[in-house]
Amino acid sequence: MSDPLWLTEGAPHVWRPYCQMKTARPPLPVVATRGSRLILADGRELVDGLASWWTACHGYNHPHIVEALRRQIDTMPHVMFGGLAHEPAYRLAERLVRLLPGDLDHVFFAESGSVAVEIAMKMALQHQINRGVSGRTRFLAFRGGYHGDTLATMTVCDPEEGMHSLFAGVMPTQVIADLPLDLASEAALDALLAAQGHEIAAILVEPLIQGAGGMLAHPPEVLRTLRRLADKHGVLLIFDEIFTGFGRTGSLFAMQAAGVEPDIVTLSKALTGGTLPLSAAVARRHVFEAFWSDDPQAALMHGPTYMANPLACAAANASLDLFEDRAWAGNVARLSANLAEGLAPCRGGEGVVDVRTMGAIGVVEFAEPVAVSDLCARFAALGAWIRPMGKVVYLTPAFTTPDEDLALLTRAVRQVVGVD
Repeated sequence: MSDPLWLTEGAPHVWRPYCQMKTARPPLPVVATRGSRLILADGRELVDGLASWWTACHGYNHPHIVEALRRQIDTMPHVMFGGLAHEPAYRLAERLVRLLPGDLDHVFFAESGSVAVEIAMKMALQHQINRGVSGRTRFLAFRGGYHGDTLATMTVCDPEEGMHSLFAGVMPTQVIADLPLDLASEAALDALLAAQGHEIAAILVEPLIQGAGGMLAHPPEVLRTLRRLADKHGVLLIFDEIFTGFGRTGSLFAMQAAGVEPDIVTLSKALTGGTLPLSAAVARRHVFEAFWSDDPQAALMHGPTYMANPLACAAANASLDLFEDRAWAGNVARLSANLAEGLAPCRGGEGVVDVRTMGAIGVVEFAEPVAVSDLCARFAALGAWIRPMGKVVYLTPAFTTPDEDLALLTRAVRQVVGVD
């Protein structure tokens, strides 16, 4: 079957992500989605093992979200948020605050996750300025971390293992450290903050698991240590829950596993159930209060054009409806057990150094980087859409993925690894 006309006519003009356009394989044309499946132009169906980069947590085309979108698009698909208000955003903000712990109670909306992280960084910097604190202009982030592809977020990604090494020496440098995984690394981080804390505005971390940096997990105690050190040295603590938020690690938010509260948290990805772009930076009361002033210059001067898009907020509210019935928790537990069992034989595969699961995340790690394009093609031939990254082949399926589709995914991984 020949490629659809729209693909052949548009291909010379579309600049695709994360690939060398000159040598990349052609993309697979998708014409529809259903549940956990992608329907291709040639009629094949692939089980999506990634939930479209971790967004479609409830599966594709969920009727409750689709119906909410239909109602909203007939009423008001978009209106600017500067000087205006609308119910979907205000209701969503109130619901998010009720779900988050402590006094994380001020929601600033944006579109993408990277922008939400930049907003959190901007909040942290201006929080120091508004309080009359000078010199705190840098951030402390961690090796293995990834926080986005925009200019500021590139500076807080791992400079060695990340995707942005080309820009080394071009962008401002941040303080990159090892996560405090034991007493020695905790002492080293404490000493670093004692020496450089006067120039650090905030600590930025992905809680429980560093996603795009290699699906690197750490125990909840790490987050408790970071909270203690942030308080000790007077810096803010930012949790990037763009990947981990909304059930992916087993709790609704990864921070809940540690029982700690950051000063700012960023949310996106599964926020709208994989339908529309939406993100948020949610700040604690004391952060917001640093901006509460009669001085116009103390305001947060930021406002993405499509921030709080009503259509996206309607989708997010519908997604939260689905989280409220708690069925997701049972599904995540089911996926976790099946991923652990289905991927366990990969430990015997050539070049495999680790197999691990956390919530609805399954990871097979290799000693060396994998051939992403070649493996994608092999997985597709087996009926699975799996796109490895770096040294890992990973699965982050929709929570509603049926057992038979999940079995197809884990079997495909075992076959490609060579243990089935």
